[in-house]
Amino acid sequence: MSFLEEFQANLDSLPRTLQKKYSLLRDLDNSLQDIQKQNEQRCEQEIEDIRRGVRSGNITPDTSLIRFSDEALDEQKHSIRIADEKVALAVQAYDLVDTHIQQLDQYLKKFDEELRRERENAATTGVPASGQDGSTKSGRGNEGGRGGRKKTRQASVTAAAAAAPEAQTTTANPAGMDLDLPVDPNEPTYCFCNQVSYGEMVACDNPNCKIEWFHFGCVGLKEQPKGKWYCSDCASTRGRRKGK
Repeated sequence: MSFLEEFQANLDSLPRTLQKKYSLLRDLDNSLQDIQKQNEQRCEQEIEDIRRGVRSGNITPDTSLIRFSDEALDEQKHSIRIADEKVALAVQAYDLVDTHIQQLDQYLKKFDEELRRERENAATTGVPASGQDGSTKSGRGNEGGRGGRKKTRQASVTAAAAAAPEAQTTTANPAGMDLDLPVDPNEPTYCFCNQVSYGEMVACDNPNCKIEWFHFGCVGLKEQPKGKWYCSDCASTRGRRKGK
């Protein structure tokens, strides 16, 4: 079984496992509320009994015997135990999801390493790397050699969609909007918006462009440009040079 198949198998069981833990959390919470309500009523009744005893003179206000009953104290201790169980279940659920996230990070790292090796082998042998079509580009590993680069680029987050089927229902991020997704702090950023790669991207044909890759929406594109394309910064620089 490959790493991806193993990850998908583990991911399939995650919703059922979380559902069981959340169901148990809900049951514990209902029990806790019942016990707390019962304990509040008991304590209020005992406090009222103490007040009546003080008013009647049977109990002195400074006596050390004034305390809640053993039943009331046991209910309070039971409430604490249930609350501790709820915290433990919440931690287990968090750790379970975090483990799957770490597994996904490992898969994406392996995926990037495989792509990098393919590109390196392609650069050595002159044979195009497998798994890449003529219109898309994933990653920036070979962007140092700018010759022959493609015009459009698919977001690297599609690898996460391949690993997690649930993510395939997510639509492409609208242009100019922040991604509401956890982002690896080591993930490179691009474009004028200084965000990670997503959707279709276009490369500036200026070999000295500082940014190089741009989201279609951020530069007003709806489809792949024909011929050479320059970002607004590089286009203005070229215009000034021509003016001289």
